Amino acid sequence: MLPLNSATRLFGAAAVLLVFTAFSPWSIGTADAATPTWIKLNPANSPSARYAFAMAYDPVSQKVVLFGGTTPTSYLNDTWTFDGTTWTQASTLVAPPARSATMLAYDAPSQKLVLFGGFDGSLLGDTWLWDGATSTWTQANPTTSPAPRSGVSLFTDPKNQHADVFSGFDGKVWPGDVWQWNGTDWAQLQPPVNPEGRAQGIVGYDLATRSVVVTGGINGGFLRTDNTWTWNGNNWRQQFPATQRPYVFYTAGAYDPLLQEVVSYGGDEVNGVVHTTWGWTGTDWVQLQTKNSPPTRDQMGIAYDPVTRQLIMFGGLGLQNVLNDTWKLVQH
Repeated sequence: MLPLNSATRLFGAAAVLLVFTAFSPWSIGTADAATPTWIKLNPANSPSARYAFAMAYDPVSQKVVLFGGTTPTSYLNDTWTFDGTTWTQASTLVAPPARSATMLAYDAPSQKLVLFGGFDGSLLGDTWLWDGATSTWTQANPTTSPAPRSGVSLFTDPKNQHADVFSGFDGKVWPGDVWQWNGTDWAQLQPPVNPEGRAQGIVGYDLATRSVVVTGGINGGFLRTDNTWTWNGNNWRQQFPATQRPYVFYTAGAYDPLLQEVVSYGGDEVNGVVHTTWGWTGTDWVQLQTKNSPPTRDQMGIAYDPVTRQLIMFGGLGLQNVLNDTWKLVQH
């Protein structure tokens, strides 16, 4: 049994920090003035209820990919894809071992989704590659690699479109380091400035500004992560928005080109789990006044599907139960 206490949440579960890449098949248009609306979908098939899984959009297969996660009794290692209408479980001969607290990010040069690290009762430091053209997993064997860790921010680099890992928790500290995948190996980057290390925060690729935004997360007792930073591929820059999104962890974010904002939902704030929707405009955080609202949750997955033009949210840990519902955010 995996107890849903604060220790398990810190070391064994992560908000899935979903990214959005500049090379995906859409263009930036004028922001839709209509009201953002959450709509519950009713797919014919769905993954089982879970939280702290990895989820990202794969431009090769043009589907959202979901891997692993956890329930109150077990870790999972199944793979699912979503085509905008229904979920389909992938039949893979090889798959990463079961885990939570991991992430997926697209590496454009290799055209693979990259999965790194996580937690299965112990910290993990392995690297796996998802090929959307063949629906197969391959374990990579890098010569150099980040230390095993959970709760990383994994995102596509805005400079060269490789997959980057930022921070996470290595069992002792939140290192605040940045590593980049080159297709076969990891290399540590040395930016002049680094944010405070953290795990379980929000990360999203802001297509409009060609930068990655990071906010919130856990750092040694919730210290000093109620701030916003952006990464341009060369350096981090702290932002000073007029409105700082309330300190949050165990949530997810993805860029919605119709809103032209990195959108996040729910998560844990200081006073508990919330059900609010926030957007990063590139300079400021704004709370979106949406029609409808999914049930309160944390540790869900969020990804934008440019083919069906909808922001997709799945699952997570609710106030009373583990969820497996699918929602979309559209403009009505």
